[in-house]
Amino acid sequence: MSVRRGMHMRRIAIAVAAGAFAAAAAGAQRPTEKPRPTAAPSLDDTAALGDFLDGAMRPLIDQLHVSGAVVAVVKDGKVLYAQGYGHADIAKGTPVNPATSLFRIGSTSKLFTWTAVMQLVEQGKLDLDADVNTYLKDFKIPNTYAKPVTLRNLLTHNAGFEDGALGYLILNDSTRVLPIDVTLKKHMPARVRPPGVLSSYSNYSAALAGLIVQNVSGIPFNEYIRRNILEPLDMHHATFQEPLPAELEPDAVTGYVYKNGVFAPQKFEYVAGFRPAGSGSFSAIDMTHFMIAHLQDGRYGSAHILEPGTAQLMHARAFANDPRLPGMALGFYEQRMNDQHVIGHEGDTQYFHTAMFLIPDKQVGIFMSYVGSGAVPLRQGILQAFFDRYYPVPPPVIPPAPANFAQTAQKYAGAYRFARHSSTKIDFALEAVSTPITVSVMPKEGRLLITGLGQNPQQYAPVADSLFEQVEGPNRIGFTEDAKGNVTRLSIDALPFLGTERVPWTDKPSMWYMLLGVSTLIYLSVFTTFYYRRKEIKAMPAEQKRTFRLGLGAALWYFLTLIVIGVVIVSNSSTLGGQIPTSLRVALGMPIIFVLVTIALILAAIQLWRRSYWGAGRRIYFTLITLGAIVVSLFFAHFNLLGWRFG
Repeated sequence: MSVRRGMHMRRIAIAVAAGAFAAAAAGAQRPTEKPRPTAAPSLDDTAALGDFLDGAMRPLIDQLHVSGAVVAVVKDGKVLYAQGYGHADIAKGTPVNPATSLFRIGSTSKLFTWTAVMQLVEQGKLDLDADVNTYLKDFKIPNTYAKPVTLRNLLTHNAGFEDGALGYLILNDSTRVLPIDVTLKKHMPARVRPPGVLSSYSNYSAALAGLIVQNVSGIPFNEYIRRNILEPLDMHHATFQEPLPAELEPDAVTGYVYKNGVFAPQKFEYVAGFRPAGSGSFSAIDMTHFMIAHLQDGRYGSAHILEPGTAQLMHARAFANDPRLPGMALGFYEQRMNDQHVIGHEGDTQYFHTAMFLIPDKQVGIFMSYVGSGAVPLRQGILQAFFDRYYPVPPPVIPPAPANFAQTAQKYAGAYRFARHSSTKIDFALEAVSTPITVSVMPKEGRLLITGLGQNPQQYAPVADSLFEQVEGPNRIGFTEDAKGNVTRLSIDALPFLGTERVPWTDKPSMWYMLLGVSTLIYLSVFTTFYYRRKEIKAMPAEQKRTFRLGLGAALWYFLTLIVIGVVIVSNSSTLGGQIPTSLRVALGMPIIFVLVTIALILAAIQLWRRSYWGAGRRIYFTLITLGAIVVSLFFAHFNLLGWRFG
C-alpha cells in the first residue's frame, strides 16, 4: 500500500512505485509563457465549480482508464459540490454515488488515527513526548539510541525506523489477517537513525500509534474510531473494518486493473494488522464531514471531536526536513500549492488513489478518490487545475545565477535516494534496481539538472542559498549541509515526509552493475573455454580436471541463480506485497550454495598457486573466476539475499 505523498509501497515490484514526484512533474507543469492571473472565480458559484470539475475530471478518467471516481469540495462548513463518476461495480452497473460508495482511501486513513491520538492527548491519557514503550504491553521498541521514540516522532514520521513491506503489508487472504499487536511485534522494523533527525514515511509508525490508542483506551482500534470520530461526525458510510461490515458491503467500490481493453476486478485488499495506517473505506460525503470538522478546529455541527487548541496544535508545523520548505504537522503534512498554505494527506493502495487537502485560511477542503492501477497523475493534475483556477499565481521570478555558480554548485552534485527503505531485510535488494535521484551542474545555464524525480530530467535554478526553484514547474528543492559544509541530503517541497540521503558508494547500483557485468563476462568466457578445450580438459589429471569443472560449476550456478530468482519474482510480482511464496524461499537458498562454491574456489585457487600445476595465464584466469565469485557473493550479502531475511 502506498502513496505518492503518503502510504507508498515504493520499491516493491508489485506496488505503486515511487513515481510520486514524477506525477507532480508530469501533471502539474506550468507552461513556459503562463499569463499573469486574472481575478479568480468564486467557489461560491457552485454551478461553475461543478462544470469546471466535470470538465477536468472526465477527460482524464477516459484517458487514464479510471473505472470509478469521486470528488467533493467544502467551504465555510458546507458541501459546495460532490460528484461521482463511472461505476462502483461494472458487472452490476452500479454507478458511483458520492453519498454511499465506499472508496479505499489508503494512507489518508492515517488522519483518523492521528486524530484519535490527539483526542487522548487532550484527555491527558497520552503524552506526545513520552517514550512510546510506556504505552506498549506485549513488546517494546529496542533502545537502539539514547533518545526514545515518542508519539511526536510517530506523528511526524521521524522516529528513525527503516521501512519494509514485502510479504505482509497488503494481503488478499482474510485467513492471514492477524491482530494489530501480533502483526507489529512480528514485523518490527530496525531503528536505523536517531529520532527527530529526518522525516521518512513509516506505515509502522502509524500502525504503532493505532495500537497505542487501543491499549490506552481499552477499546479495539476500529471500535474506538467508530465511537469517537465516525459517529460524532455523522459518518455512517465509513469504516476501518476489514472485510466491510455486512450492512456496508453492497456499497463497496470494486478495485479494477485495466488490461487489454477490459476492466478486470481485483480481490479486496486487507491492510490487516497495519490497519491504523490505511484500512479506511469511506464515502465522499462522509469525508466532507471530517474535512469540515478539522477546518472548524474540531467542530462539526454541535459535535466536537477535538478542542480548538488541540486541533490548532495538530495543524501547526511540528518538524521539517528543511525549514524553508513545507514540513510535517502532527499527522497532516504541509503543501505549497499556488502560494496557499495547505495541509492534508494522500493515500494509495494498489488499485485506489486518494487525496484530501485543506486550506485552513480559506476554510476550503477538497477530497477525491478513484480506481485506476496506472492513474496516479490524475490526482495531481486535478489538484493543480483546481488551484490554478481558484488561487492563481503569476509564474515565479527566477533571479540570475551567481557568477560563481559553476564552482559553488559542485557540492550539490551526486546521487541521492529516499531514506525510506529497508536496511536489514530482503526489501533492501530493491535498492539494487532503483534509480537514484541524480544531481548534476549545468555551468553555462546556471542551473542544476536533476533526473530520477520524474519521467524527464528537470532543471532547477537557484533562488537563495542552497534553495532551488523548478524551471517551468511548480516544485522547489533545498539542500542541507552538515557542520563541515558537506551536503548530506536534498529536500523536496512536495514530499515533506520523504527525506533523502546521499547514496553510499557501497549501494550505488551503477557500481554493482559494473562489477556484476565484469563477472558475467568472465563466466560467459568459462563456457567458451570449456567448449573449445573440452578434449584438453578431458585429458587433464583428476585434480586439475576437478579444478576446472569447479569454475564451470560456479558459472552455471551463477546464471541459474539469477534466472531462477528473476523468474520467481516476476511470476509472483502481483502478490509479493502480501505473501512470500514458497518458490522464493527455495530460490533464496541458491545464493547460499553459491557462497559455498565461492569458498571452494578460493581454496582451489590457493592450491593452484601453491602447486603451480598450470601456467601463469591459466592461474590468473582461474583467479579471475574466483574474484568474480567473491564479487557475486558480496552482492548477495550486501543486498540481503543470503538466506531468508523477511520482515
